[in-house]
Amino acid sequence: MDGSVHISISEEIAKVCPELHILALSCDVTNTESDVLLWEEIAALEHTIKENYKLEDINKLLPIKATRQAYKKLGKDPNRYRPSAEALYRRVLRGLSLYKIDTLVDIINLVSLKSAYSIGAFDRDKMKGDRLILGVGQEGELYHGIGRGKLNIAGLPVYRDKWGGIGTPTSDEERTKIDLQTTRLLMIVNGYSGLDSLEETGKYAGELLKRYASAINIENMLIAF
Repeated sequence: MDGSVHISISEEIAKVCPELHILALSCDVTNTESDVLLWEEIAALEHTIKENYKLEDINKLLPIKATRQAYKKLGKDPNRYRPSAEALYRRVLRGLSLYKIDTLVDIINLVSLKSAYSIGAFDRDKMKGDRLILGVGQEGELYHGIGRGKLNIAGLPVYRDKWGGIGTPTSDEERTKIDLQTTRLLMIVNGYSGLDSLEETGKYAGELLKRYASAINIENMLIAF
């Protein structure tokens, strides 16, 4: 795949999140409207979650628990700015199905529900430059969360390209969001709990992307400080 991305973790993040490992998956894809068979998989997992979890169990899931702890260490309230995986679980357990967006976004949401990791997903062709640095959001930093408008990312972990922030565990940025024209995907799995099941999650995501988005040239990369 052309245009590979180099991802690094800043010292300010590494100091408070020494266990952090990142899995980055890149591939060429064909995006489509929501897929019926994919939604059967999503519905089955939603049913399993409802059968096995209650709202009070969500924050005990290791990837979610570790992400919330990272927020607290950075001075961010995780109850006000929930990690995306936690928000997905809460939605399901409140009896609401996930939003149908498009096949790529639906896959990312399924992987997040399956793994409890908060996952960033970006259109590679909308990113500026070939480097991403994970740092900490600053007061007044301009950031438009997808479907959220202006988002105060001060104290949130944030991936920045040459032009600024594109992703946090709470919400990705409008500028690099996936749409039906996306042909190059970069997916980032935020492992604040360490290696845990990162590699298994990457394999699962790759299988879904091949099955439903005709993914080719899949590359996985593990990153730590």
